[in-house]
Amino acid sequence: MIDLATWNLSVPVGTPATIIETPKLMKGYQDGYFRSGDTLFFWAPVTGSTTENAKYPRSELRETTADGRAFNWNYSSADNFLRATLEVDQVPSSGKIVIGQIHCYQSTEPLLKVEYQYKEKLKTGNIVAKFRRTPDAEIEVIIIAQGVPLNERFNYSINLTPAGDLTVNAFNAVWFAKLDPAWSTKLFYFKAGVYTQDNTGYNTEGGSATFYKLAIAHEKKS
Repeated sequence: MIDLATWNLSVPVGTPATIIETPKLMKGYQDGYFRSGDTLFFWAPVTGSTTENAKYPRSELRETTADGRAFNWNYSSADNFLRATLEVDQVPSSGKIVIGQIHCYQSTEPLLKVEYQYKEKLKTGNIVAKFRRTPDAEIEVIIIAQGVPLNERFNYSINLTPAGDLTVNAFNAVWFAKLDPAWSTKLFYFKAGVYTQDNTGYNTEGGSATFYKLAIAHEKKS
């Protein structure tokens, strides 16, 4: 079982999209967009509704405290990890879904998105980092790994250290960046699931993924 005690869930229903709070999620909440048990299944059709200030639909977890309050952290306070094992089951016509994020509190601009980008000609996908070197910078797009098939299990991990060292491991490849000190005053939170990067098409089109493992850690130095 994947522990959902420190997550809430956004599903692409209602205006704005619906948030399933942590206590309800812990009681075994399931619907057509999310299923839990030994694995977690996420589905976000291109026709789904969006959260405020978003263009695209998502079925996505957001980090919370154990009592369900939104949890936001300063990176200098701990060694911060998000670890996942998953397979991407479906992509929209854009080929793109976000599978993990370090989001910035009270901002529409994340520090980091980890995105799966399927290439129809190759019949495989790339895992890409979309990264902002400073809070005001344009997005840098970095290919971390290539040749990742649909319906094949792989791992990723995101690690942001107290010194501002950011490392993403994915599909046996590694990418590293050093955060600009301008990020030191910001608060962050992890997100994971399916954030479909497309909003046109039929209601059978969208992004889906199955997570076999998902865990957060904030390890304080003794």
